[in-house]
Parts: sequence; structure tokens; C-alpha cells
Amino acid sequence: MKVTVSRKAHFNAAHRLYRPDWTDEQNDATFGKCNNPNFHGHNYDLIVSVTGNIDPQTGYVIDMKVLKDIIYDEVEAPFDHKNLNLDVEDFKDLNPTAENIVVVIWNKIRRRIDAAMQVEVTLYETPRNFVTYKGE
Repeated sequence: MKVTVSRKAHFNAAHRLYRPDWTDEQNDATFGKCNNPNFHGHNYDLIVSVTGNIDPQTGYVIDMKVLKDIIYDEVEAPFDHKNLNLDVEDFKDLNPTAENIVVVIWNKIRRRIDAAMQVEVTLYETPRNFVTYKGE
């Protein structure tokens, strides 16, 4: 019997969407206001869902305290109140679009969750714009 459990988290971060190998005109045409050279920020909401069998001993799919700690260690501590382009190594050479951010987060969390379980991450950049990744 598979059950999905989810934990919601939050972080604030700044970023700039641009490609250094493109001209200012190309970056402006593609990324618009998100290409602001002085960066811009979001109040990100994150939902991490883990699907697996219920452990007959504990009644858990995963201990929510364990999931909370993983999210804190892998996402909240390194991303919160940071400039993703400048402060987070994962984005030194990766454009921090919502799509790229959610894949980076999924990879960090996936390696800490039992391989028998499925992991899905949903990242809200705004209340109306969000992305979801559950691995390839």
C-alpha cells in the first residue's frame, strides 16, 4: 500500500535570469524584467512529496522530522536569503530558472531519501507560477 506524504517549506532568494554569452539585447528579449542586472527576488514555496510503503513498525512512509531536516539542510539553509547566482555554487554556471532550481533541489533531496521511495518536488516562484519535477 503506497502513500504519499508531503512537507511544505519556504525560502526567499534573489536571482537574475541571463546568459553571459548572449548580448544584452538577446537577454532582454528572452528574460525581460527577470534579466535585471541588479537582480530581483521571490518568496519561494516548496512542497516535497515522498511516496512509499507504510512501515508496519512505525506507521510512517518517512518520519516527517527526518524530511523536515533534509529540506532544511539541502534547501532552506543554503538558499534562504541568498543571491542564487552569486552565493549558491549550484548556479555558478546554471541559469537559476524555476525549472533549473527545482531539478537542483530534487537532486539534493533524492540522494537523501531511500531509493525505494519516489520523490516529487514542486516549487512555487509566485502563487500562480510553479514547476514540478519527479525525476527522469
